[in-house]
Amino acid sequence: MYKNIFKYDEMKRAEHMAVRNTVGWYFWTHQLLEITGPDVTAFLDYMFPNDIASLAVGRDRYTVMLNEDGEIIDDVVVMRVSEDTYWVSTLFATKLDDWWYFHQGDYDVEWSEITEDWAMYAVQGPRSRELVNVLAEKSVDGLKFFEIADNAIRGIPCKINRGGFTGEKLGYEIYVNPDDGEALETMLKAEAEKLGGREVTEFQVMAWTLPTEAGFYYMRDLAHTNPLEVGLDRNICWDKDFIGKEALLKVKETGPAREMVGFEVPETDHYIRAKQFGGPGEPVYVDGEEVGRVSKLVYSYVQEKNIGYILAKKDVLHPGDRLNVHGYDIVISGRSWLG
Repeated sequence: MYKNIFKYDEMKRAEHMAVRNTVGWYFWTHQLLEITGPDVTAFLDYMFPNDIASLAVGRDRYTVMLNEDGEIIDDVVVMRVSEDTYWVSTLFATKLDDWWYFHQGDYDVEWSEITEDWAMYAVQGPRSRELVNVLAEKSVDGLKFFEIADNAIRGIPCKINRGGFTGEKLGYEIYVNPDDGEALETMLKAEAEKLGGREVTEFQVMAWTLPTEAGFYYMRDLAHTNPLEVGLDRNICWDKDFIGKEALLKVKETGPAREMVGFEVPETDHYIRAKQFGGPGEPVYVDGEEVGRVSKLVYSYVQEKNIGYILAKKDVLHPGDRLNVHGYDIVISGRSWLG
């Protein structure tokens, strides 16, 4: 019989719930591109559909990146670290680099990958501010969400960004020179344990269980979709030009053909294939017709139930609907489980 790889794994549970109840920290450096030049703001404003031009120095903005068909090809965080210099955090630096190269045109910009110059440590959870303030030379009490500022951790120069991928209201990302990583880890471990927290070591917790509870996506969930299908149209600035705008306006006019919906599986042990494990995901049928595919399926340690997303035909599945997928009963729900 299939056993739920999440429910019965006490290490995953302990690490996940440390973030929810106290504080958890982990090393997970996304790939970073630094881009600068006289036209840098205009260039990024064209590359991304979100509003980059209004981004103040020291602030971040989440945005997708689209191809000419309006499909999502990356989702990133853009950080304006100085007047004409930005960092772009991605998991696909090589693809992003190629995309910029082929679309640079006459924009006077230059960029380079700086991933090896920085190590990023996430500190997440309701007591994360306490932990960071114990270590930081300058208090982070006034740091706003998606704000990045220079600081120091007991003499170690760093940048501290308020943000994260866990859905927690309080969370921070500490960027340091990789040579200082070991020293920082030692300090984080000691101070987290004093607060009842711990290190998060499981990638599935960092990338799947924590974000999914909050309704966040991993790029694999977004592949071959457009922002209107997955509820990310609020991040579109329609008053400017950007790659994919013409195609996306057509989708906006006619309405998206698909939508991402949440679902729950009451049965603890199940075998439902999701796209996150590779492949197209389990098909979902209504009256014998395939109406969607399972994109994500994990276990919610907060809700003590299996949760996930289905990319389905628009307006076919509704909250409260009960279906059978691969022999298991499921219930259609909202797409966030943190309340």
